[in-house]
Amino acid sequence: MVGPMYTVYILKSQKYKKSYVGYTNDINRRLEEHNNRESNFTSKYAPWDLFYTETFVSRIEAINREKYLKSKKGRKFMKNLFDNK
Repeated sequence: MVGPMYTVYILKSQKYKKSYVGYTNDINRRLEEHNNRESNFTSKYAPWDLFYTETFVSRIEAINREKYLKSKKGRKFMKNLFDNK
């Protein structure tokens, strides 16, 4: 039996040049929380669009990917994503 899946996601603000990286086991609930201003950082820049996702079997893999995306190399990867969409 497979346990919960974890999603690493990138949000893009509809109004500002801001993005946000996070992970969750329920992407629909989490996006709703961000857009309902229930998260400290993201509340200032709502509304948000779901821009990119990756799915992982383990929480540790998701955390590691989130950390990577927040690193210098990860920010370069995200810039490339933004430039090509």
